[in-house]
Amino acid sequence: MDSFTALADPTRRSILEMLGRQPHGAGDIVTRLQQAGAISAPAVSQHLKVLREAGLVRVKVDGQRRIYSLDPAGLDAMDAWIARVRGFWAARLDALEQTLREDADDE
Repeated sequence: MDSFTALADPTRRSILEMLGRQPHGAGDIVTRLQQAGAISAPAVSQHLKVLREAGLVRVKVDGQRRIYSLDPAGLDAMDAWIARVRGFWAARLDALEQTLREDADDE
């Protein structure tokens, strides 16, 4: 799944923000999300799977626990795409600004 598609869901964005502060065990993620609203453990598990498949989080097995953390590589890929788009638009907006100034000077 595409990273941006994965982040279209508000629950997955919440999970990513939570993991941005520090790694969390799956059970802790479930508890925190259940405190914030009605969501089942299987639903949280599905959200974590989507984020993992999108390359945004990674999981480390520690005995019986699964510890989730952000995957910097997935976030770097998103940053790179945003930078390319920003660069594309910045150049065009600069050209538009220049054209508008030239038009204003001609009047």
